[in-house]
Amino acid sequence: MRTLIGYVRSGSPDLTNRQMALMLVVYLTPGPHTVRGLAQTLGVSKPVITRALNTLGGLGYLRRERDQDDRRNIFVVRTDDGADFLDEFRQLFRAQGGNGSAERQRGSVRTPVLEATH
Repeated sequence: MRTLIGYVRSGSPDLTNRQMALMLVVYLTPGPHTVRGLAQTLGVSKPVITRALNTLGGLGYLRRERDQDDRRNIFVVRTDDGADFLDEFRQLFRAQGGNGSAERQRGSVRTPVLEATH
């Protein structure tokens, strides 16, 4: 709870759960990532991914890049701004007790460790 409150107070853009999930999939799993593959991974439609990408692209967190080998393919790629955002989120998570808070020690909350790759 403290992590979410800290995130809201941080001044960073408020991402939806869907947008954050998309960010984590792209940054924490090996690519290449396509709209179709991301939609399948998250169990949503391609238009849902496109809308989230429009927002995340506008923030500079993800970018679309045309495949140089097959110009019909578009890949979703990481950006430095997106990596910075996730790094700041991870630091906030750890600072707010995400690495062993009292809630987790009581067994009521399971918290993943965010390790963004660049």
